[in-house]
Amino acid sequence: MQRTPAFALSALALTGALACGLAQAQTSEPVIGLITKTETNPFFVKMKEGATAEAKKLGAKLVSAAGKTDGDNAGQVTAMENLMAAGAKTILITPSDAKAIVPAIKKAQAKGVMVIALDSPTDPADATDALFATDNYKAGELIGQYAKAALAGKKPVIAMLDLHPGHPVGAQRHNGFLKGFGVQANDAKSNELSRPAEVACMADSFGDRAKGQTAMENCLQKNPDINLVYTINEPAAAGAYNALKAAGKDKSALIVSVDGGCAGIADVGRGVIAATSQQYPLRMAALGVAAGVEYAQSGKKVSGYTDTGVTLISAKPLPGVDSKDVKTGTDLCWGAK
Repeated sequence: MQRTPAFALSALALTGALACGLAQAQTSEPVIGLITKTETNPFFVKMKEGATAEAKKLGAKLVSAAGKTDGDNAGQVTAMENLMAAGAKTILITPSDAKAIVPAIKKAQAKGVMVIALDSPTDPADATDALFATDNYKAGELIGQYAKAALAGKKPVIAMLDLHPGHPVGAQRHNGFLKGFGVQANDAKSNELSRPAEVACMADSFGDRAKGQTAMENCLQKNPDINLVYTINEPAAAGAYNALKAAGKDKSALIVSVDGGCAGIADVGRGVIAATSQQYPLRMAALGVAAGVEYAQSGKKVSGYTDTGVTLISAKPLPGVDSKDVKTGTDLCWGAK
């Protein structure tokens, strides 16, 4: 996908806002649909809040839905059908299954609906009209670089608590982490998970705290000498920490993660997570809603990939690694400021 600068989309938002008053007399408020992976993950809760606020600001109606769990493609397909029936002309979606959702997207597009992926791409990535998301490979690289510096030459024994098989975001963060750490890793285009010799255990957490704890417990049974834990997100990191603490290994193993949510940044401050790559779901949601309003008013669709940014946050700065402190992370958590 071609990259589109975020400022260009901000201009779309401004245009939509200015035109809103003029268009109101001619059209009813535009209906914009939002489909997230779940309703409980804090990342998606914040994304919904951001979309709701932007829709209110721009005079649009937001209708939201979610899968029951991460990976619930059938639930997302049903949600798309319901949103089209409700009159949505733009649907924003965080795909749970990057491939399986594509036929439903194509069906919506054939009916004139603009479909924008938030956070997670489809497979192929150009199945949606546009993608507003973190550079997830870079997010992985940043925490990999930090982990390499933090171990300071100590032999790594790595546990990888991943998302679920075949998901592009999971693969990009996983492989990016290994690349940043300096070991064998697939490139950003691959959805296959690399497993170099330094990785002692790989387990799926589904981005869930309880499942993350179980995954970490299983990894410790396989190799009790694990000293570095990569986690797909901060709920999984919290679960991993619980398992490590119960085993008396919370002081000997380093956890790194991705999200940079407010609770996750607090965990960085408490020493639960050593470093996290902060992403900005409120920004993704606002840009998506603004693009939807513009489409409703002018018929102009957005296209390509917009990188919504990523920042490494840590409590302990390390030489040669560019990171921001916990205060900065707290000020920026979820992209609120």
